[in-house]
Amino acid sequence: MSDCLFCRIVSRQIPSQIVFEDDLALVFQDLNPQAPTHVLIIPKKHIPSLADAAEEDAALLGHLQRVAGRFAREHSLEKGFRVVTNSGRGAGQSVDHLHYHLLGGRAMTWPPG
Repeated sequence: MSDCLFCRIVSRQIPSQIVFEDDLALVFQDLNPQAPTHVLIIPKKHIPSLADAAEEDAALLGHLQRVAGRFAREHSLEKGFRVVTNSGRGAGQSVDHLHYHLLGGRAMTWPPG
């Protein structure tokens, strides 16, 4: 989608601090980090939110989770990390492209917010 911020990052129309990329996913630094490590993990395929994911997206969703685990291992987050996705405006989703926040490097509290 040409008007989607994250699709424009995927297509390199908007610069971003990309820290990992493969055929299906992109990982980049959050512009407003809430932890010492705070990256966004997005599918290259445009999916507006988790609620919009189709059955055909099941393997892609699993891949995104594996990317999160790999990133955490490679960045020494063995003490713990959190993966969060917001689905819909009421949950705080501000970009209509499925994305996961991976946060680590500090103690996390519960409930989150």
